[in-house]
Amino acid sequence: MALEVVKPEEEVVLGEEVGNVRLITLNRPRQLNVISSKVVSLLAGYLEKWEKDDEGKLIIFKGAGRAFSAGGDLRMFYEGRNKTEDSCLEVVYRMYWLCYHVHTYKKMHVALVHGIAMGGGASFMVPMKFSVVTEKTIFATPEASIGFHTDCGFSYMFSRLPGYLGEFLALTGSRLNGKELVAVGFATHFVPSDKLDELETRLISLNSHDENSVRSAIEDFSLEVQLDEDSVLKRQSVIDKCFSKETVEEIITSFEAEASVEGNGWIIPVLKGLKRSSPTGLKITLKSIRKGRLLTLQECLKKEFRLTMNILRTLISGDVYEGIRALTIDKDNAPKWDPPSLDKVDDDKVNEVFQPYGEDLELQVPIDDEQRWSGKYEDSIYATLKME
Repeated sequence: MALEVVKPEEEVVLGEEVGNVRLITLNRPRQLNVISSKVVSLLAGYLEKWEKDDEGKLIIFKGAGRAFSAGGDLRMFYEGRNKTEDSCLEVVYRMYWLCYHVHTYKKMHVALVHGIAMGGGASFMVPMKFSVVTEKTIFATPEASIGFHTDCGFSYMFSRLPGYLGEFLALTGSRLNGKELVAVGFATHFVPSDKLDELETRLISLNSHDENSVRSAIEDFSLEVQLDEDSVLKRQSVIDKCFSKETVEEIITSFEAEASVEGNGWIIPVLKGLKRSSPTGLKITLKSIRKGRLLTLQECLKKEFRLTMNILRTLISGDVYEGIRALTIDKDNAPKWDPPSLDKVDDDKVNEVFQPYGEDLELQVPIDDEQRWSGKYEDSIYATLKME
């Protein structure tokens, strides 16, 4: 993977200390705060430092500009497709390691989520003790559509949503707004965007990690959520009927049948997008979410690490690079998938992607506080690869 080129004066992540409050700002607004190798390294550094800092009580996480984070830096993956796998392994490993720590962080943390929150970027929002969204928040995980899979812990989080909503969101990449995020439990509070700065100021002045005090401060600005009539969350019965099917082919057939029923016009554009998606990406994603129902967070992250590395090294298909090309490089939105249709995707091949990336190259998470930020597992895996 190509390493990110950052000008010395550009701070892609800002870390501030104000009293007992610590603020993290993703600071690549022109790139919608996408997550690169540099961003992952800086985030891990700040979080490790502040978790050990007795003076740091409350962590506030936000994005600069009109996005929280648009997820991983796809262009970085694409540009590194023909280079050594070592740097790719390193950044993926560090990202999943970071995801685990965000889920299990020992300090009080609050995410202020304004604008786009997609994929890996959204993985920093959902695990927070308090996640505040606005009317401008847009959430989605469109990875399957470009030949990738739903990762960064979402195979765990989606598999625990009501019914088969997780399968629906993962396969279709459908968007949820701020109200919907609160309704499904991916956010805790809905605050109007014009009140977000005022809320941040209040939290800083609070200078406390007391859970009740933080909750009370947020509730002073939050509004009760009422879903819009056309919300996809009001289509749960149809979603469960279709996305409970065993295979992607059966899901699409069932979804097509429901599209002809009066009042189900909302299905037509969703179905169109589903049919344009990478057949391989869809099959891998469905299998991953289904497996996630039976796994712990740690096990899901280990599974996702395997999938990511095997997909990036094109074990069974190069769809991920074709998808990135069509979406962000040439921007022709005309990917040529290989294989081109669901019936040509070999299920045995799909199973191969779930196998370990290599001997002794497995994602590990710490089993005690001593190992939590020690880098012991990271050091061992990099030593295997003869990395520094």
